[in-house]
Amino acid sequence: MNIRQYFSKEEVDEIVNAIGEAELNTSGELRVHIEKYCKEDALDRAAYIFKKLKMQNTALRNGILFYFAIEDHKFALVADSGINQKVPENTWDEIKNFMEIDLREGRFLQGLASGIRKAGDLLKQYFPYQSDDKNELSDEISFGKNI
Repeated sequence: MNIRQYFSKEEVDEIVNAIGEAELNTSGELRVHIEKYCKEDALDRAAYIFKKLKMQNTALRNGILFYFAIEDHKFALVADSGINQKVPENTWDEIKNFMEIDLREGRFLQGLASGIRKAGDLLKQYFPYQSDDKNELSDEISFGKNI
């Protein structure tokens, strides 16, 4: 099964819309990457994907990647250095725990969308929207190992 087939077009649109909504109130940038399998530590893989997607190239170093390996039931959040210098240390664990309930129950859309919204709320505290803000990273979901 192709990884994209795990989500309907409507579900993909809902996740992309959640990203857009979360970014309305912040200069922060959010991305989602979904793979079928992750045979390594999810955080290591997410950090690799973060770099492959060039998420470190934002002006304020304020990108967050939501990484999810659907078949292996692994997920991780990676935030850039600009964010990690400002937010409390356990922030990402709190968001992961918040998402985990839905993800464990197979409610992938709800888990991702709620985590994205929670991250957006957090980002607007530290990186409020600026009048000259531009969308530095695509809101589209990236899929698969070959990005």
